[in-house]
Amino acid sequence: MRDFDDSPIVRNGNSLILAYDHGLEHGPVDFEPVPESANPRHVFEVAKHEAVTALAVQKGVAETYYPEYEDEVNLLVKLNGTSDLWDPDDYYSPKNCTVQYAVEELGADAVGFTMYAGSDYEGSMFEEFRRVQEEARRYGVPVVMWAYPRGRPIKNDKKTSIISYASRIGLELGADMVKCKYPGSKTAWEEVVAVSGDMKTVMSGGSKTSDEAFLEQVHSVISAGGNGLAVGRNVFQRENPEAILDKLEGVIFEEKQPDQVL
Repeated sequence: MRDFDDSPIVRNGNSLILAYDHGLEHGPVDFEPVPESANPRHVFEVAKHEAVTALAVQKGVAETYYPEYEDEVNLLVKLNGTSDLWDPDDYYSPKNCTVQYAVEELGADAVGFTMYAGSDYEGSMFEEFRRVQEEARRYGVPVVMWAYPRGRPIKNDKKTSIISYASRIGLELGADMVKCKYPGSKTAWEEVVAVSGDMKTVMSGGSKTSDEAFLEQVHSVISAGGNGLAVGRNVFQRENPEAILDKLEGVIFEEKQPDQVL
């Protein structure tokens, strides 16, 4: 990893990445609670909020919509991904874009890569990540790893030791930031941070929950030494996404307690 605190995707050492790769990974079902969220322009408008340090999208969405927002939104291009229609024998996320194309053609400020450590395809994904990481170094853009341990040997992907291992893999392979599932407590996230060196760790937002529960989780990550959040549904599935972003800004960047922003 390298120090990238001067990157536009970081603010005061922390990040709030608005993830919008769900149309590929989950399909239109994730847009049903708020139908207008199916329109990428709606989410790009949300991403103009000051709290959002980057918007993570797949190549096609970036190609089509980012030119309208390049002066107002920082772009993180997700380089791999797969649909929920596929049923492989084990987890694998194929590459859909190169770092060169993301940076030179799309104007990406950062790139993202899903890693399914524990899958039968781990070796192939390690090799693909190596190429991504080395190419990103040549372009000077940070690499965010979606560190999701999955595969036949993984019985509980929310276990603290498994999440910590996934984060450490990110450090070992050269990621600049890892996005991990929330392991359930501040103490558990401290264990993740303890094995992650100087690499930044951010919480995966997951399925939509109440404002109170969500903000408590985010606060526990920040209090444990984590560096913020990469979130999709807990923002764009709300009727008023700007309101939750206002609250997240206070917790992530202003060191406020959840009860101070609710």
